[in-house]
Amino acid sequence: MSKAPEQPTAEPVVTPARVVIALCLSAPFVAMLWVGSYARTEPVLIGIPFFYWYQMLWVLLSTALTMVAYQLWKRDQRARRARKGGAPR
Repeated sequence: MSKAPEQPTAEPVVTPARVVIALCLSAPFVAMLWVGSYARTEPVLIGIPFFYWYQMLWVLLSTALTMVAYQLWKRDQRARRARKGGAPR
């Protein structure tokens, strides 16, 4: 009986870095879609009801989380290219 030729082992698609990237990108959506968690006026911050300043806080947090996700993605892609023997960018 003939053996099938060995195929190179494929890299895993789901890696810890990609899980963190997914969490960073999905956290703002979950936070904003869960309206019951912030649909109130108290506590007030410098005269602004919680409903508004909570959403504005997530604008800043979303920016930071997207930056973290992008940096992780770039590092993951560089590592994959290096393992495949490609030229680093």
